[in-house]
Amino acid sequence: MEQLKIAITKGRLLEDSIALFERAGYDCEALKKPGRRLIHPIGGSPFAGVLAKAPDVITYVEHGVCAMGIVGRDTIMEHSHDFYEVLDLGFGRCRFALAAPKDKDFYAGYETKRIASKYPRVAHDYFLSKGMDVSVIKIEGSVELAPLLGLADAIVDIVETGSTLKANGLEIVEEVCSLSARLIVNTAAMKLYRDEILDFIEKCRGAMT
Repeated sequence: MEQLKIAITKGRLLEDSIALFERAGYDCEALKKPGRRLIHPIGGSPFAGVLAKAPDVITYVEHGVCAMGIVGRDTIMEHSHDFYEVLDLGFGRCRFALAAPKDKDFYAGYETKRIASKYPRVAHDYFLSKGMDVSVIKIEGSVELAPLLGLADAIVDIVETGSTLKANGLEIVEEVCSLSARLIVNTAAMKLYRDEILDFIEKCRGAMT
């Protein structure tokens, strides 16, 4: 059988993924010392790990070049997708939050609010669910700058400790949703390699508990 591939988001999610795989009984020495290689065998499994940036994990899984992927729920929410989201892995926990300058009432007034975010789809969908018409501005860098410069009334961003918000005079107005890493599966791969994928899922689930 052709070696199946699992795309793993580089950075902290990779470290947590390796720890999970090892608890599940897999050999991850190749993933621990990747060097310049980007594809590495996962010992004791039919899978090889592919190291990728978060949006690319979704692309590789959607196009079927990777059977599975590990990516944050934030990336899944921001991108349209066609795959199975099969397991909340429990690590990489954080949250989306609406934050605004702490000396202002965000909901005061009737003018259209301007919202800065690295996740414009998430921000738009959130305010749509509240029945609010807002103008969403996409920011690539430090989104906290937008209210400081007068570009936006508030931001929608990932928050872990809230220390960056506090340092820049912002406070959380509302929590949008909680986030964590998820295991995703290509729809065709689930049919073609069902036994191998379900075995992998169950071992990971067992390692979580």
